[in-house]
Amino acid sequence: MVEDIYINEAHSLNLVPMVVEQSSRGERAFDIFSRLLRERIVFVSGPIEDGMASLICAQLLFLESENPKKEISMYINSPGGVVTSGLSIYDTMQFIRSPIATLVMGQACSMGSLLLAAGEPGLRGS
Repeated sequence: MVEDIYINEAHSLNLVPMVVEQSSRGERAFDIFSRLLRERIVFVSGPIEDGMASLICAQLLFLESENPKKEISMYINSPGGVVTSGLSIYDTMQFIRSPIATLVMGQACSMGSLLLAAGEPGLRGS
């Protein structure tokens, strides 16, 4: 609970780290989560609720549209949450063709454990 409060405060205070990339066209700054999304990494962090589920589903659908055969990594640290929200993520994971590797970093309770189990067989870990 304290960790969830810290994460929410960090986001509301804009304490999300920025990453600067240099290319021939100049410098570009990304928030760390956008940069990791480019590497096909999705985070499920905190209680699972409607807003988070919509973002996770959108990220999964976007990554599948980019390359349906390439693996997606999903890192989970969640105490669980709203069943219908979690099931929307689960359904999206089952719908897309991209294999999803799931890894627990911290805890995967309740709906978080279902998402862990929904990962590609052989690509699940904790």
